Amino acid sequence: MQIDLTGRTALVTGSTQGIGAVIAEGLARAGARVGVNGRDEGRVAERVRSLAELVDRELPWEEAQRTFMREYRPQSLLQRLIEPEEIAHMVVYLSSQQASATTGGALRVDGGYVDAILP
Repeated sequence: MQIDLTGRTALVTGSTQGIGAVIAEGLARAGARVGVNGRDEGRVAERVRSLAELVDRELPWEEAQRTFMREYRPQSLLQRLIEPEEIAHMVVYLSSQQASATTGGALRVDGGYVDAILP
């Protein structure tokens, strides 16, 4: 699916890491001007540089994903970005009766990204 957001502007909060960073990247690849936001000035500057490099390189989306995963998420088990539909499936499940026995846990839809086993 090709989405063109040329001429649109997006502000992504928490866009220096995690899902916010991935959303900012996806919007930038689709042509949107992305406002990056975060609490750490160094991380914000780094994210702005990485987004500019990604867009300037004009990489195909699949290659951009591989580059991002190699550089920023080498620990990911799936080695691909998660699609919005995959997150939506979890939200729908948690909103349904099928989740009635699901109690207080962290259900992550992150492709198996692991920082560490123990905190």
